[in-house]
Amino acid sequence: MSSNLRVAIIGAGPAGIYAGNILNNVVASLREAQGAISRVSIDLFESLPAPYGLIRYGVAPDHPRIKGIVNSLHEMLDAGTIRLITNVEVGRDISVDELQEHYDAVVFATGAIRDAALDIPGIDLPGSYGAADFVSWYDGHPDVPRTWPLEAESIAVIGNGNVALDVARVLAKHPVDLRKTDVPANVYAGLEASPVTDVHVFGRRGPADVKFTPIELRELGEVPNVDIVVHDEDFIGVDATQAPNNQVKIMLRTLESWRGRESTGASRRLHLHFYHSPVEVLGTDRVEGVRFQRNEPVPGGAWGEVRATDEFRSYDVQAVYRAVGYFGSPIVGLPFDERRGVIANEGGRVVGADGAPLPGLYATGWIKRGPVGLIGHTKSDAMETIEHLVADASAGALRAPVVADGDAVLALLDEREVEYSTWDGWLALDAHERALGEADEFPRERVKVVPREEQVGISRGALVSE
Repeated sequence: MSSNLRVAIIGAGPAGIYAGNILNNVVASLREAQGAISRVSIDLFESLPAPYGLIRYGVAPDHPRIKGIVNSLHEMLDAGTIRLITNVEVGRDISVDELQEHYDAVVFATGAIRDAALDIPGIDLPGSYGAADFVSWYDGHPDVPRTWPLEAESIAVIGNGNVALDVARVLAKHPVDLRKTDVPANVYAGLEASPVTDVHVFGRRGPADVKFTPIELRELGEVPNVDIVVHDEDFIGVDATQAPNNQVKIMLRTLESWRGRESTGASRRLHLHFYHSPVEVLGTDRVEGVRFQRNEPVPGGAWGEVRATDEFRSYDVQAVYRAVGYFGSPIVGLPFDERRGVIANEGGRVVGADGAPLPGLYATGWIKRGPVGLIGHTKSDAMETIEHLVADASAGALRAPVVADGDAVLALLDEREVEYSTWDGWLALDAHERALGEADEFPRERVKVVPREEQVGISRGALVSE
């Protein structure tokens, strides 16, 4: 094995950036200990023109605290030890086999951006949407339509996680309260025209088993000119003092405090419904309602355990958003677990149909373990994968690249006329968005550029002028 390790990481979200940073640190520690690897070169590929993945395109615009994670990711990329190559899609612009010709190892950190399926009758009616698509729209993702059909007065959001809360909050929030965020102009205009009055969030379990986080839930109750509505029947037998941990206790206390709230007569209302399992989306030509089966706590059962009852309820709504989870997408040339929506792997080592590791191929993040866990999980996840990669490299288990020139991959992309960009290109786009924010009628940190071609033009324009 060569002492110089060349690695490609696919996906410039937190999972990919953390993997690159951890790999640099591990190799540095091995070098100090006179290990087998003396140097590592890392290329970080991203299919979009901008880095940061779901931090840029999956976090609601009114959550600057979470978006602040970008600052640490920026420092890792700005250190110059990872080469960023954006606007390159594996499987379209370059194949997995070609990557293996240029690198000792390839780490896939492509995340999970599709909506998980909700298999009930009527779910495909017009007016029924996946939450992930809506999130991409309001976050200005370049590959989704610029407009969104916000025509419903009453909306159902199915799910009891943070994405469901984000979707419900953005739908119910008055656009004026988003002026200071990085919300794109087309999104602001769409939300401003929305006639919505009522947003209903439905969860299968009870208030004792929600998948929100306390901060997300508390923020929901602070949305101006929006009344929160909860129902006493959902809290029968729920005792916050018996909660399994402090996080659940805090959320139950927050929900309990809303039971006594007086209506303010706000022009919009956000309803939280528990113990509701969706069984059918109602309508003929488009969504007209949703039918649910009512659940109840299991007497003497485990905390949060529920069972179905014989009661069914229907709600008149004109739109449905399913927020029941994300799902990974397959990559041409890699084994894929269709049931779990992940690249087939063991501890981050990509495995074939026989379960044996495929030399030099690895996975990390949501495409490795599924769309669960927060940033802390992403770091530990990347550490496991990188430790396996380094162990394989030290054991001589990797295939040496056929092409030794580190710039040959860029020459290949140039030959194919792929309009890729780099870290300097992103810095130019970043500066451009910040300048738009400063010049806006309501000054803010940035105004996102949405069209892909415009992002690419700004990024590559900076490179050409160098």
